[in-house]
Amino acid sequence: MNYDWRWGVFLDPSLDGTRSYLQMLFVGVGWTLTLAACAWTIALLLGSLIGTLRCVSHKPLKFVATVYVEVFRNIPLLVQLFLWYFVLPEFLPGSMSTALKQLPHPWGAFCLAVLAMGCYGAARLAETLRAGIESLPRGQMLAARAMGLTEYQAYRHIILPEAFRIILPPMTSELMGTIKYSSVALTIGLLELTGQARSMADFSFHIFEAFCAATVGYLLINGAVSQGMRMLERRVAVPGLIGAAPKDAV
Repeated sequence: MNYDWRWGVFLDPSLDGTRSYLQMLFVGVGWTLTLAACAWTIALLLGSLIGTLRCVSHKPLKFVATVYVEVFRNIPLLVQLFLWYFVLPEFLPGSMSTALKQLPHPWGAFCLAVLAMGCYGAARLAETLRAGIESLPRGQMLAARAMGLTEYQAYRHIILPEAFRIILPPMTSELMGTIKYSSVALTIGLLELTGQARSMADFSFHIFEAFCAATVGYLLINGAVSQGMRMLERRVAVPGLIGAAPKDAV
């Protein structure tokens, strides 16, 4: 294979002439991090609510939470993204639909990508949290109720704090997944890291260099997230569980 490798291409001016290809990629990193952070915030808040409702004794709320999980978890993210971007605006009231369609680029795509990824991630996180709650001994809830706590208070002060400490490792995987599948946003015109790499490849014809840089970018971002979450996991680990480091460990 005769391919002209040239790593100096990152310093060449991009098509618009205002910045280099390397600067384009850094802009893409910024959009990737912003998109993932916003989507993860929605996923964490909504997923915590849905996951808790999946375990409560109130059957109608439990049913609604189950339907949400089954719908959003079983439809591919790319299909959901297209539904949010192309279909949802048509069903909104006239003024809201017009306002959404008239958002300047790329904010319209960004907002809908955040909603799509957040709702999809919430369904996955809800199931993770449900597994964490159900892994706790039933006696904890019974003891809390015997002490006079309501079901809400028991979840708020006892069950959820322990469950979140247990599910930190799978939550880390979900967060890293959110960063990685943010790349689907390029299909609706948001030039995050993968989108910028593709744009660079199209204009410079240095495909391998562009996607090697994107690969390194994802590795560095997710590596930093993994190390940070690992430190948090060790700090808040439930005493006695595997992986909990003793306080006097060197």
